[in-house]
Amino acid sequence: MRTKVSTLNGRKFDVAVIGGGVNGASAAQHLAAAGYSVLLAEKGDFATGSSSRSSRLIHCGLRYLAPGITAWEWVFQPIRLKNALKTVRRSMREREHLITSQGDRAKRLNFAYPLWRGGTYAAWQVRLALKILEAAGQSRIPLNARTLGPAAARKTPLIRELRDTDALSAVVMFDEYQMDWPERLVIDTVLDAERMGADVRNYTAAKAIERRSDGVWSLTLHHALESDDSAKVEARMVLNMAGIWIDRVNGLAASGAKRRIEGTKGCHIVVQLPPECREYGVATLNSIQEPFYCIPWRGLHYFGPTETLYTGDPDNIYATEEEIAWLLGEANRLMPALNLKRKDVLFTWAGVRPLTYDPAYPKGKRLRVIHDLASDGMPGMLAMTNGSMAAQRSAGVEMAAAVRARMAPSGQTKVPDYTARRFPENQNSPPLLDHFTEIKLSDLRHAAQHEHAETLADLLHRRTGAVWTRTNAIEAARKAAEEVADIMDWNPARVEREVQDYVATARRLFTPRES
Repeated sequence: MRTKVSTLNGRKFDVAVIGGGVNGASAAQHLAAAGYSVLLAEKGDFATGSSSRSSRLIHCGLRYLAPGITAWEWVFQPIRLKNALKTVRRSMREREHLITSQGDRAKRLNFAYPLWRGGTYAAWQVRLALKILEAAGQSRIPLNARTLGPAAARKTPLIRELRDTDALSAVVMFDEYQMDWPERLVIDTVLDAERMGADVRNYTAAKAIERRSDGVWSLTLHHALESDDSAKVEARMVLNMAGIWIDRVNGLAASGAKRRIEGTKGCHIVVQLPPECREYGVATLNSIQEPFYCIPWRGLHYFGPTETLYTGDPDNIYATEEEIAWLLGEANRLMPALNLKRKDVLFTWAGVRPLTYDPAYPKGKRLRVIHDLASDGMPGMLAMTNGSMAAQRSAGVEMAAAVRARMAPSGQTKVPDYTARRFPENQNSPPLLDHFTEIKLSDLRHAAQHEHAETLADLLHRRTGAVWTRTNAIEAARKAAEEVADIMDWNPARVEREVQDYVATARRLFTPRES
């Protein structure tokens, strides 16, 4: 499918979108639908950054109604309460949209919020918060809040593993939903933007961004995998949707640009719990009063997240042994009977949240903000900070509206398609993995032919989700590479290189368990 970056040379676009994660992909989709000519440029593969490292929850927004130490904080901080209600209203509406548009990719989970006597919250407060969520969102997908007494909790799978069950006052149960693997949502969104006329480019890095005297932006692009493949394009507007790289991209366009991003690192550990627990999850607070989850997923469970400031390399984010040990400690604090050890950790993952920088919020402001960068010497350039997989549609809608307020489109409107794309059914195709048979070899071949894959990691990670299994698909890397070699035009040496690169990357980023 790929044509060289050099074929773009001299092209003129209404809008150039830099960054192909959840926010950038949705912006490209909604701008194309609004009639703009769009270039979407991503320096790596689509959804390789924070979009691939989320909790996977289609959050109802319960955490946004947690005031902190006491409910009196809402009284003394009414603006914070107003922002929280705005966020949960959007969360519930986006939750309904994703659940109804994604079909079986959005899985319903039984979530428990345990409450101990003398704890931070009472059962009535959690039930009230859930009622506020349903009222604010006016959603057709109910939360189904119900309360278990201590005796019933001690008979419920997973919940009975909780600490201090004798001190439980109640367990509030509610429905939460989960995306199977969020990268697929981004890929589908990118492909829909392309269907509506957007030029979508992965492995295409912006190396220079300059505003000419006539107000038009000039962008110098380079193919990240082919150093001699480059182009210059023009755009009437530029959207910086680069997530945790936003400040770096702004630095290409103007010296002295203000800081916009505060990154916090979230890590998770994946373990195998008893089969009867696989439909149940827990939402609670960790030992430092931050949200902590135990979430079922693909027959496994994961614990997390951490939440620490991150100032390291945004291209090399992984869970350290110290972070893994901390998560194990929190997991065993929550469910001591499990007695989890380092050897029980099947794999891990880590990402950095691109939160809005605000000195008043030491760990970043959890409020999505559109920044008009004219004040930084970049008129005609906008950036968006914060964002989530669950709110990706509204992010694109808001960004398209911001562009429309400043510039009319050059083309005709179209209708976006939010439904999940499916691989063609092929019952005769063997599975890629023995332990997770949903992924077929025919799926790999289809993705290689039609979905802008450049590397084996693109296919096993973002296109099929094979990396998100108990072995990270390491044992199937060679089979996968050989299966698509004819489509990708890979000779034996390239197959070997792709296998080695994939295995090395999986081991570095996902930290498989110790032998």
